[in-house]
Amino acid sequence: MRTLYLLRHAKSSLQDETIRDFDRPLTKRGRVAAEVVGQAVAAERLNNALVLSSPAMRARETTEIMLQSSKLPAELRFDPQIYEADLSALLKILGQIDDQRDVVILIGHNPGMETLVRFLTGEIRAMPTAGLGKIVFEGNSWRALTGGEGRLEWFITPNDSFDA
Repeated sequence: MRTLYLLRHAKSSLQDETIRDFDRPLTKRGRVAAEVVGQAVAAERLNNALVLSSPAMRARETTEIMLQSSKLPAELRFDPQIYEADLSALLKILGQIDDQRDVVILIGHNPGMETLVRFLTGEIRAMPTAGLGKIVFEGNSWRALTGGEGRLEWFITPNDSFDA
């Protein structure tokens, strides 16, 4: 069995138009949301997790705050292919994961994250900033993931889980 957590980065600043999209930092609200998401991840009591994150500033900050808040002992990799990734790119990234890993947390961006949820589970979910979903697969290989194979066990948004 495989478990995939999909996390969209937390709320980022759009105020300074001189900052490139890639370099947009989290807002105060986003930092709070990332911390609370970390608490939700901590409640899962994960072992041997692999965390794959976009290296964009808002995703990087979300990842670092979530890991600090969750105290999750995990291997962390920043993968530039996740930034602006479409469904095909995200499936390729997942397909390269070593099958020794049962748990993966993928931190990225829309529209790719929403498209991935829809493809893997058949469910259409809006994925706001700091939205977190848990998808479970019965298969034993990341390379063998196919459409509709996953079961969305739960999905939380900032409005569902906390006031951020």
